[in-house]
Amino acid sequence: MTRPLALMSAILLLACACFAAESKTVSYRSGDETVQGILYTPSGNGPFPGLIVIHEWWGLNDWVKEQASKLSDQGYVALAVDLYRGKVATTSDEAHEIMRGVPEDRAKRDLHAAFEFLAAQPNVKKNRIGAIGWCMGGGYSLDVALQEPALAADVINYGHLATDRDALKKINAPILGLFGAQDRGITPDDVHKFGEALDQLGKTVDVKIYDDAGHAFENPNNKDGYRSADAADAWNRTVDFLAANLKK
Repeated sequence: MTRPLALMSAILLLACACFAAESKTVSYRSGDETVQGILYTPSGNGPFPGLIVIHEWWGLNDWVKEQASKLSDQGYVALAVDLYRGKVATTSDEAHEIMRGVPEDRAKRDLHAAFEFLAAQPNVKKNRIGAIGWCMGGGYSLDVALQEPALAADVINYGHLATDRDALKKINAPILGLFGAQDRGITPDDVHKFGEALDQLGKTVDVKIYDDAGHAFENPNNKDGYRSADAADAWNRTVDFLAANLKK
């Protein structure tokens, strides 16, 4: 590499570093336990909107950390929660086993603790906290909307859904749902019923079903199921939705 090119590369790397989100491991109380997550903070002066970022069934791995960092670069204090207490799966069987071992009440308690932690941060706008998750985390993202009346935005990426009207009445946050038509676990019929139930209750919901996509189509590690164009569109919809509801 020539000297001018080397100098230019160094300048570009420095510029990228200046605008990249800062990350640190944080601890906070969840009931009688102390749990950990990774907090990503954008550069610049706050206060900022906050986001609870919820991992897939693999656990808090590098891909989810990357999503939290990218979201923080968009101007959010993003807390990547760890519902698995440090465990990260590398095979589907392992992921299934770990996921089944997480008590539902503990997970919901952890998510409430994450909301409370973000709301207590001096650089977070307490009335502008949202949640986003993928796969298992998408279902838990819906759970956050069900249990946190002050949640200001919620993104569900191919996560489990609910249609019980009494439960859905509790939702105050606008909902963005992103799903694949080829998903065998969460079918288009399930998605339509979910959207219609929220519509009938007067809730704000925006649902997109991608015709050629299945489950986990946004994650490039899903080599057979990844759909780059759909993933890019889903990301753009997410960025626009969060900005419209958390930055207003």
